[in-house]
Amino acid sequence: MSATRRQILARTGALGAGIAFSGSLTELFTGTATAQSMGQRGYGPLVPDPDGLLDLPRGFRYRVLSREGDPLRSGEGKVPSNCDGMSAFPGSPGRRGTTHLVRNHENRTNSRQAVPRVRELTYDPGGEGGCTALALDRDNKVLSERVAIAGTSTNCAGGPTPWNTWLTCEETEFRAGEENYTKDHGFIFEVDPYDPRRTGAVPLTAMGRFQHEAIAVDPGTGVVYETEDAFEKPFGLFYRFLPDKPMGGRGSLRAGGRLQALRVPGVADLSAIQQPGTTFDHVTWVDVPDPLARETPIRFQDFGSQGITHAQKLEGCYWGGSCVYFISSFAHRKDGSAADHYGQVWKYDPKRRRLTQVVVFGPDTDLQLPGESPDNICLAPSGGLMVCEDGDGAQHVFGLTRRGQVYAMARGRQNIGTPEKPEWGEFAGVTFSPDHRTMYVNCYTPGTTFAVTGPWHD
Repeated sequence: MSATRRQILARTGALGAGIAFSGSLTELFTGTATAQSMGQRGYGPLVPDPDGLLDLPRGFRYRVLSREGDPLRSGEGKVPSNCDGMSAFPGSPGRRGTTHLVRNHENRTNSRQAVPRVRELTYDPGGEGGCTALALDRDNKVLSERVAIAGTSTNCAGGPTPWNTWLTCEETEFRAGEENYTKDHGFIFEVDPYDPRRTGAVPLTAMGRFQHEAIAVDPGTGVVYETEDAFEKPFGLFYRFLPDKPMGGRGSLRAGGRLQALRVPGVADLSAIQQPGTTFDHVTWVDVPDPLARETPIRFQDFGSQGITHAQKLEGCYWGGSCVYFISSFAHRKDGSAADHYGQVWKYDPKRRRLTQVVVFGPDTDLQLPGESPDNICLAPSGGLMVCEDGDGAQHVFGLTRRGQVYAMARGRQNIGTPEKPEWGEFAGVTFSPDHRTMYVNCYTPGTTFAVTGPWHD
């Protein structure tokens, strides 16, 4: 970003009333909140870490699971850089109590530490991105760490499937012959967290070639929702993929399907909607003319006389209850958006074909709220959300309770700048273990994966 929310508000002196919400926000969350935890304001102030890595509230502790440049336990090479999206999966059969993590590495070209190219797991020898997989025991000790897919590019986020695989998303549209690439990029790949060789490095081409960010799967129908993080106008689209073999398990998405994009009648740009609770009934889905974008990127393609609905910086995407939620991290008029904001959360109810704006941040929101480009999010064990803030200045993981109360859960302390001009790497990939006892989160730079334990249900 050329100017952060904090910088803008500091210049203008604006301090608003806070985040604008639709209702009590209870429709957002499907965690295991109790009446007592719904009213909590967090876990207290952050305590400075004497080791200078991660500040947490009193009673919480962390374990460093992995750091870029260290040897992978598999012996395949070194831990790659740019740790991004991530998800946690339950132990494999016969190994109860274990947790498996799949972690993205958003490497493009000339990265600090590329994902090692393991022959049977490499899509394109010119790609430096991919995923690594970790297996942990019940005490979060690393049992194994290995390459899960390699030779991809700009693996940003993704999402888990109901059959316990990870869909990793390439946030790029590079073609074969550009940079060092020998194949087209901009695809989704399926990764098996238990044995990556069972999924290999096969692009799910029917799911589209564009600047993917994240996905969420409807566990009832198998429909996959996808966000597009396009940086320049025309901005990205919100998609759904109708698989030919819905809920078919590992490998079934290779069978193909239909890719469609969301059209909200009369709304060309979601940033124009600034009133939480605004609802659009009977939205439509339009078939994508060329999902492979052979000649023209999808967001530039002709969707007919009624056009299509765009939004700047479509990022986080998750399934909760009976709806899919997705985030627009920010929108700026100077970039071509219809209006300014510093984050929106949208909810789509597929049974009612209803789209609702649930949350909007700024630009006149409180400086202390997590409204500076909310990015990766996940449900918290006590209800509410954990939000990775992706902006300038100090970097936090924020908690957001079901009542809309915001608290700092973690602060990064690894200075990647200078003592005079400190900088901190963003957080990404926040996720919880299946038993809700551990929060896992990545620091993007320097690539570090943390396991955070403590009194989550107090």
